Amino acid sequence: MICAAMLAGGVGSRLKQGKPKQFVNINNKPILVHSVETFLNVDELDKIIVSSPKECIDKTKNLMEEYFPQNDRIVVIEGGKTRNDTILNSIYYMKNQNCEDDSILVTHDASRIFVSEKLIEDSIKYAIEVGAASAVIPATDVIFESKEDGKLTDVPLRKYLCHAQTPQSFNIDKFLEIYEDLSDEEIAKLDEAMVLFHLRNADIKLFPGDQGNFKITRPFDIIMAELFLKNK
Repeated sequence: MICAAMLAGGVGSRLKQGKPKQFVNINNKPILVHSVETFLNVDELDKIIVSSPKECIDKTKNLMEEYFPQNDRIVVIEGGKTRNDTILNSIYYMKNQNCEDDSILVTHDASRIFVSEKLIEDSIKYAIEVGAASAVIPATDVIFESKEDGKLTDVPLRKYLCHAQTPQSFNIDKFLEIYEDLSDEEIAKLDEAMVLFHLRNADIKLFPGDQGNFKITRPFDIIMAELFLKNK
């Protein structure tokens, strides 16, 4: 079984639109809808699991029904308090569907609306081959490390640095095996799925992402996204 977890549980405070980010329109269509449309074009996916804050579940279900009526590949579930909790909820949904051993979950930020079908397919392929995979792009700026407020403490070599993107995919049985071995302190560090695999030195395939696969986070990103869509 291969499923996608559409991570859409945030409130989008940095976007300053007065509503959760997934419901903000880009080119007259909600952000969440843009991303789900692309994932529906990937035939390998059995289910697209859309996470939602508890108070927005009905609105999210109505939105999916409006744009994708009676599509049984889409399911809406309640997201968790953290990103990691939301990923776990998606895994438990798969387990409750009696999924096969070594099933794959593709996690994606719903606000990355320009994800390509190829990125999704590559993510699935490498997760099957290696166990975990993440799209990345090389760092183009010099990165300053500051462990003390306002002070430069280190300058890592740029050639070794890259920016993580989604999709990030993994074998759910390997994820759960590692998760059950983590301490509470380690679990607190899990701000994304690949950190879990890294904590136990598990193999992770880093594959080329796409500069255009940016995350809509701040008001300027809406302007950029509108321009992208007008020129597609």
